[in-house]
Amino acid sequence: MTAAAPRFAVAADHALLSAYVEHCQRLGLSDRAYRDRQRIARAFLTDHPDVPEWMQLPTQHRVLELRRTGAWPLLAFAIGAGQVALDVELAMTKHLQGLGAIVEEQHRADFAAARGAGLALHWTDGWVETVLHECLAVVLAWHGGPLSALNADVLQRFQDELEDTPTVPPSSLRAYRARLASLRQLLFQLGLLDDPARRRPWGRTLEQRFDDVEMAPAIRDTLLRYVTTRAAVLRPKSVESLVNDLLPFAEYLTAHHSDVTSLRHLRRHHVEQFLSWNKTRPWRGRRARPRPIGPAVAQSTVLTIRNMLEDITTWDWAEAPTRRLVFAADIPKLGRALPRALPPDIDAALMAAVANLDDPFSRTGLQVLRGTGLRVGELLDLELNAVIDYGPTGTWLRVPLGKLATERSVPLDAATLEVLDQWATRRGTHRPIPHPRTGKPTDFLFTEHGRRLGTTRLRNGLLAAVAAADLHEPGGQALTVTPHQLRHTYATTLANAGMSLQALMALLGHVTPEMTIRYATLASPTLRNAYDQAIGTMRRQLTLTPVGRPIIPDKIAWLASERLKTRVAHGYCSRHETQGACPYANICETCDNFTPATEFAPALTAQLTDINALRADAEDRGWSSEAQRHQRVAQAVQGHLDQLQPR
Repeated sequence: MTAAAPRFAVAADHALLSAYVEHCQRLGLSDRAYRDRQRIARAFLTDHPDVPEWMQLPTQHRVLELRRTGAWPLLAFAIGAGQVALDVELAMTKHLQGLGAIVEEQHRADFAAARGAGLALHWTDGWVETVLHECLAVVLAWHGGPLSALNADVLQRFQDELEDTPTVPPSSLRAYRARLASLRQLLFQLGLLDDPARRRPWGRTLEQRFDDVEMAPAIRDTLLRYVTTRAAVLRPKSVESLVNDLLPFAEYLTAHHSDVTSLRHLRRHHVEQFLSWNKTRPWRGRRARPRPIGPAVAQSTVLTIRNMLEDITTWDWAEAPTRRLVFAADIPKLGRALPRALPPDIDAALMAAVANLDDPFSRTGLQVLRGTGLRVGELLDLELNAVIDYGPTGTWLRVPLGKLATERSVPLDAATLEVLDQWATRRGTHRPIPHPRTGKPTDFLFTEHGRRLGTTRLRNGLLAAVAAADLHEPGGQALTVTPHQLRHTYATTLANAGMSLQALMALLGHVTPEMTIRYATLASPTLRNAYDQAIGTMRRQLTLTPVGRPIIPDKIAWLASERLKTRVAHGYCSRHETQGACPYANICETCDNFTPATEFAPALTAQLTDINALRADAEDRGWSSEAQRHQRVAQAVQGHLDQLQPR
């Protein structure tokens, strides 16, 4: 058995070796592990005394050398201590165990601040450590310097190198994209970045999108110039719609009229042929679909092309056509569909299931949509101070500028206010996020982990609620419900309850009465009452009996009919209500000259019974004058029967 080497007998002629030995002493290794690390480090440094120079060798050569010698811990220490710069390709080899702890040891205050920011964003402890040790530590080792030296340009350069490294497997690339997005969010929370992480940092520019579509260079330049000009005053989503409408037109010209190399060469027959093609063209976009576009997309495309051609003509662009090519008659007409409100029983079952959803955002967001009638975009744009208590007039929700660029206030009921308060309590405190339209720092209400929330979880919440409530279409498939239907249901319920169109228009944020009238058409007490009154009049004008049957009515049907009914001793009289009371009704029975005969006693008795039934019917219907008339006739007939009684 060999004698143990002295634990602290180290060579002092190499600075990296001395620092590494001190580091190993702090790790609490066993004697054997400590001796092995010293031996490996001395052997490696004997062969490669200039480690920075060795780091210039090809990555595969370095990996094989480290694998053969077992000097990975030495290199991880050298990189973490800042004595050697890390390159991205070596960082992706996954053999630098312990690098995160070594880097944190060099930057304790920075890591403590970053860890606190991660916990403030409600990240799990595991994800915080993953971002710090497997991303932040790597970026610091690659770039050098403290945490404050990192900025958007540094992170973008690191990601660009990562994307351009061919040896990085797709799974590692996806993992690092997620970690880098979280690191950007962390640095934004700490105030080191001006903008939070984007959901799609790899999104294409306008130039890239137009370059992806084959078209004549002159047409590309004109369309790109037009979109860029309009983007100065349009919102981002409007610019996106503009591009989606213009690109199919360019694709069509390239495929069917390659001789048209400039918009100035356009003629009317080109436009006419495009209009026919546009109705049946396939869906395009981020996800192409093997089905024709809908009528709204077809209309939007034609409107955009018409506006584009008219604009560049008005602006006196040299590329403008020489005459007008698109006319009002070319614009496809859209049907005016009624709002798709949920029936009351479906609405109640669905919202009961929504209240029990596991996801807090979908549970809160869907209840707020149903309780306020907001559009989804308005919901996501709500700010933290949107709930305002106006004292005697109750609590209101301030809805910011949205789809129609108008602000409004919506009253809150107790249930909706409660779910909003619960969300605000659990949301935590985040750094305000720049507004996507204005760039102004905005404290949005619906954020999580420092990021704005989107519509996907709302749609998934509806799917889960439909399944939990066991709601089905008539064909047996699961009921299809969209978030916007909750707005339709909200408005329809209020219209049914008698809310005026002016009030409903203000509540929904409509800018024209035509938008609100659809709800009055769908469900309006005034419309229903008018219908009931008219249909009642129509029924009274119909023949009492079908063709081919006796015109004499059945007694039971006659007594139940909605008419001014008169019972005479020898038959029935049914007078239209619109004709008013008959001045001759029962004139004989109430005449002083009427003399009853004994043989007519049964007929008078039956007449009295019917008259009493008619009086009760008139009282139930609120026909007071008719009830009084029947009362007078009943008294007269009863008097005649009394005269026939033996004395």
